[in-house]
Amino acid sequence: MHMVATPRRYTLVAIVLHWLIALGILALLGLGLAMTRGSLPPMDRFAFYQWHKSIGLTVLVLMALRVVWRLFHAPPPLPAAMPKAERRAAGAAHLALYGLLLAMPLVGWAMVSASPYNIPTVLYGVIPWPHLPVLPELPNKAAVEGVLKLVHSYGAWLLIALLLLHVGAALRHHLALRDDTLWRMLPLVPRRSAKPEVSSR
Repeated sequence: MHMVATPRRYTLVAIVLHWLIALGILALLGLGLAMTRGSLPPMDRFAFYQWHKSIGLTVLVLMALRVVWRLFHAPPPLPAAMPKAERRAAGAAHLALYGLLLAMPLVGWAMVSASPYNIPTVLYGVIPWPHLPVLPELPNKAAVEGVLKLVHSYGAWLLIALLLLHVGAALRHHLALRDDTLWRMLPLVPRRSAKPEVSSR
């Protein structure tokens, strides 16, 4: 597998980042639901919060790398048979996912920074991570934290909806339309024949 994108396949770096971020998102959603919906003992809940913060900041770093890589490496073209409206919808959905995956960790980081409890963040129990500036010194930290919690909560449900749309679209292309849309992001999967594609850019 090459580091440079083929006409119909993402680069190895893009594929690795995609799946690492995907695993991180699944872990974050599972931890988030357990923290907010489950009946956990206090110490377990605290541990889940620490893991949630560590993985969330890791996803933020990976997403920053993904955006930088994307700026210098064009993605493979979309299927030629894809209608123009659907191509635009796919682009908008990807843009929304990118935005949300950058915004959600930032909002979480801001929420922790504004918390009246002032609990430090130590990534994976090893690396100290600073609070964002200004927020720890606000006089009305509890109110700000409450707003950020609400934004983070609604953002999580929106992220779940976008992920379901993303997975559903990928499966539709693979199982119903039988093109190479899913194949181009799968690691170590043999190439199969498919309809020709044209660049969307």
